[in-house]
Amino acid sequence: MSSSRESPAIDGWRALLGPRFLGTSTLLAGGVALYATNEFLTVSLLPSAIADIGGERLYAWVTTLYLVGSVVAASTVNAMLLRAGPRMSFLLGLAVFGIGSVVCAVAPGMQVLLAGRTLQGAAGGLLAGLGYALINTALPRSLWTRASALVSAMWGVATVVGPAAGGLFAQFGLWRWAFGVMAMLALAMAVLVPLVLPAGRVDPDAEPSLKVPVWSVLLLGAAALVVSIAQVPTHVAATAGLLVVSVGLVVAFVLVDRRATVKVLPPSVFGPGPLKWIYLTLTVLMAAAMVDMYVPLFGQRLAHLVPVTAGFLGAALAVGWAVSEILSASLRSKKIVNRVVVTAPLIIAAGLILAAVTQVANASAAVVVTWAVALTITGVGIGAAWPHLSAWAMHCVDDEKEGAVAAATINIIEVIAGAFGAGLAGVVVNSAQGGIVVAARALFAVFAAVGLLGALAGVRVIRTMR
Repeated sequence: MSSSRESPAIDGWRALLGPRFLGTSTLLAGGVALYATNEFLTVSLLPSAIADIGGERLYAWVTTLYLVGSVVAASTVNAMLLRAGPRMSFLLGLAVFGIGSVVCAVAPGMQVLLAGRTLQGAAGGLLAGLGYALINTALPRSLWTRASALVSAMWGVATVVGPAAGGLFAQFGLWRWAFGVMAMLALAMAVLVPLVLPAGRVDPDAEPSLKVPVWSVLLLGAAALVVSIAQVPTHVAATAGLLVVSVGLVVAFVLVDRRATVKVLPPSVFGPGPLKWIYLTLTVLMAAAMVDMYVPLFGQRLAHLVPVTAGFLGAALAVGWAVSEILSASLRSKKIVNRVVVTAPLIIAAGLILAAVTQVANASAAVVVTWAVALTITGVGIGAAWPHLSAWAMHCVDDEKEGAVAAATINIIEVIAGAFGAGLAGVVVNSAQGGIVVAARALFAVFAAVGLLGALAGVRVIRTMR
């Protein structure tokens, strides 16, 4: 494994997807795809599942427990790698995911379904974290940027595939089979694991330890739980209060983790280097993507689109994200890459501003096309910067052994930023006075402002990198 990392001549998409690394790339990207697709798949299936087994009052907890389980598990990725190694860690994640999927498939009631979803979330958080953490140990340094692009592009793919597949299963009354298919995919990936991942530990010289940063994990899990509850439609003041509490818990997590002997965050985050600014920029990018959760609703209410068409409108952001990520990862000029990272949040803001000013009732086909263009521009901004920031997070750590921790933290950033972005979107839409048009304009305008903040963080990244 170390020999592959020392081969500077290996470069390009052909190398990453060629015979030597195709299996590894498929497995790392597949772990993230499995987790992300399952998240969006279930959203489409849930109405059919509730009609069959009941439990409407527990509707929100299907997503809440999945998210909390994934955050807690993602926080333990480094400890798992040190103790069990890449192969056993991945096999454990796939096994638990498969079991959770089977539990969901055979669930006689909502309580059992929630148990299965918790298992899926915990396993999915581990798999997604491993998908990032193993980039810098299973692949040569020259492929890190492209591998980061490939792995994170799975979120864009899942945004399209998940709802569409879930809708098809629900349409034919086969919602249980959707979970069965996820279990079969986990089994298929498990067959690939021994072929591409080493059996030993990442660092054979490190002392294996079962120590887990308990207080850090508890605080991070509590923050995820509170912000998830905040997404449930309630009084605006209560929702805003829950968001404030969750922010306080994240601050407490950072303070506790900084002093902890065993950490969730890499120690370099607390130093003068660029890592904290890289994570902050990634947070803004991921949070901005959460406007997408309301796009199908706006499409149906303002343009009277049928649900399927409104769903494809929401996919415009994901398409822009995935395509720009793949193209941007091929950039070689350091000067151009720096400019891309700084301007990407501005592109996001431009796309969201265009979306904000074009929100009207009884929208024509031309206006709907404009919305699709605006969302695509937003996705382009997210995808353009993401692979470079992800690779820089692995490069810029003070100690090379922190690389896996820095990479695994990217997944934690994604989950937490997504949760906060969704919570903020809920607060904006629920608090807007004046109808759905005002709510739509307010949502896109607020997140455009968030994108502008990302530009400031991007500038800090470039300055500290220099």
